[in-house]
Amino acid sequence: MSKVLIIAEHLNGQLNTATARCVTCARALQPEAIDVLVLSDAPAAVAAQAAKLDGVSKVLNVARAENAHPLAAVLAPQIAAAARSGAYTHLLLPSTTFGKDVAPRAAALLGVGQVSDIMSVTGPHTFTRPIYAGNAIVTVETPSDALVVGTVRTASWPAMGEGANTAPVEALPVDAVLPTHTRFVGLQQASSERPDLQSAAKVVSGGRGVGSKENFEIIYKLADKLHAAAGASRAAVDAGYCPNDMQVGQTGKIIAPELYIAIGISGAIQHLTGIKDAGTIVAINKDGDAPIYEVADIGLVGDLFKLVPELEAAL
Repeated sequence: MSKVLIIAEHLNGQLNTATARCVTCARALQPEAIDVLVLSDAPAAVAAQAAKLDGVSKVLNVARAENAHPLAAVLAPQIAAAARSGAYTHLLLPSTTFGKDVAPRAAALLGVGQVSDIMSVTGPHTFTRPIYAGNAIVTVETPSDALVVGTVRTASWPAMGEGANTAPVEALPVDAVLPTHTRFVGLQQASSERPDLQSAAKVVSGGRGVGSKENFEIIYKLADKLHAAAGASRAAVDAGYCPNDMQVGQTGKIIAPELYIAIGISGAIQHLTGIKDAGTIVAINKDGDAPIYEVADIGLVGDLFKLVPELEAAL
């Protein structure tokens, strides 16, 4: 039987919803147990949140001062040690910036390859993942006698809700030598009252067609009206209209909101890769032949500077 260990992603004492999506993926393996590992200097609050997720068997805490900040070089040796000590068959992390940073190091320390961006589970050692910017799906099979280390494509899995019971929380002693060549210097993080882009149910994005950094205010106003996150195409980011943490697409964030509104975005394949799992896609563009209309559920052809204020007024 399978036994899964999920590495919790968290920040400022809050569990990232990407972890709940990993639990959904883990349940598809029909494992004997699903454990969650929380690495932090003060893991109690995050562990309590993880313990409420439906399907979690146990939450393991590793409390060390070195874990105050999620440095991959520091976390990976502890994760590898925990995976070995618990006789786990699968080690899962979200396919976020955090997971993509930590998972390869942990896999290397464990002497195994890594399966990236797991979209579906067809067997204990067989998975599907996207390639060629999402234009094709490949089936990957891992050795049946080796630990599976994988990152979960969060846009492909719904977040697991809270269960009726709370899983037990235990301290886990980890014997791992931590490197000294990597240290935390500082964190520069954009602050916003809008929802997190990767987990938001509604997203309003702007593209090159918005025209300028000043004009991008029209995107923010509509997003605030809808209580939505604000996103952007790579073209808008490269043009300096907005910060790069707003970028949606193959080289940005892969998202799956219930509602995605693309304004002034032509719909390059790299951008469409980031929204292929979105629920309802609405496009506003003056070019009626733009590729975005091929995937849009609702399309408005016209001047965005006329249509968006009318939409906002109607809301």
